[in-house]
Amino acid sequence: VQLQASGGGLVQAGESLGLSCAASGRDFSTNAMGWYRQAPGKQREFLARMTSTGSTNYADSVKGRFTISRDSAANTVFLQMNSVKPEDTGVYYCNADLRFRGRSYSTNGRVFWGQGTLVTVSS
Repeated sequence: VQLQASGGGLVQAGESLGLSCAASGRDFSTNAMGWYRQAPGKQREFLARMTSTGSTNYADSVKGRFTISRDSAANTVFLQMNSVKPEDTGVYYCNADLRFRGRSYSTNGRVFWGQGTLVTVSS
């Protein structure tokens, strides 16, 4: 199983950037997929999640600026980042979360992670 994140780079504050994450080796169409971020010197933090039913959750820090979407047929999840800020700088990781299956959640389930893509926002 592999999750390949792409789309990171250098962007100016206030601009937009789109990330994508393509999964291979397993079908995640019935599971949740999401995005996390790890800023320099900080722990990895949750950003956004979309379940297989289309339900979404966002961290307060990105709500209204970032939008998660997915193409389940392509086993791909996207993150559209608008009005980026310098504090959005970090390594962005995608994941596929088997704890979520349809409308159900179980504490038993594996989480698969991508390798991360670096986003740098200059002021």
